[in-house]
Amino acid sequence: MKIAVLGTGMVGRALAGRLAELGHEVTVGTRDVAATMARTGSDAMGNPPYADWAHGHPQVALATFADATAGAELVVNATSGNASIAALEAAGREHLAGTVLLDVANPLDYSQGFPPSLFVGNTDSLAEQIQAAFPEVKVVKSLNTMNAVLMADPRQLLDGDHSVFVSGNDADAKQLVTGLLESFGHADVIDLGDLSIARGTESLLPVWVRLYGVLGTPAFQFKVVR
Repeated sequence: MKIAVLGTGMVGRALAGRLAELGHEVTVGTRDVAATMARTGSDAMGNPPYADWAHGHPQVALATFADATAGAELVVNATSGNASIAALEAAGREHLAGTVLLDVANPLDYSQGFPPSLFVGNTDSLAEQIQAAFPEVKVVKSLNTMNAVLMADPRQLLDGDHSVFVSGNDADAKQLVTGLLESFGHADVIDLGDLSIARGTESLLPVWVRLYGVLGTPAFQFKVVR
């Protein structure tokens, strides 16, 4: 499958690398290719320069948002939540129309420091805002309740026996995403319903951040026990 991953941070890199490993044709999207490749210092999250990562993943292409999404069968939004809609606008509506968009971003607000709050919640969600801004896109929310490493390979840090949620308004789009998650190794994929449920899964992030602080590691996950 031809897949565009928007975002060059740790989440975008983890998912792009895993997708390429599984045999997909992957292009990472960024606002400015030259600027992304020219950076020599770590980013705000302490990740090494993208060029260093790209050197170890030659099968993953890098392009502008618009070039990455042109002809893509699936688009993954791995940008910062506060920049997601702008990134999708830069990708171009003509490239996104009719495409399945897997949204893994969270509406984190760091304006008051750490821990972050959410800039939208309760009566709305980032996923719904994306869907409203791009009604021609089939938005599916998933993978936003875990560390990037676990998103890409749930068995890498844990035993893989934990839960991942999907929500969206298009049944076929959710089925496509579910199949992708299963190919990653996610064994317990729970369809929560329409996209409004993203309000709940995005609201898990303040809990996740607190757990990270208490446990001192991101190597944990939520599990629904029946």
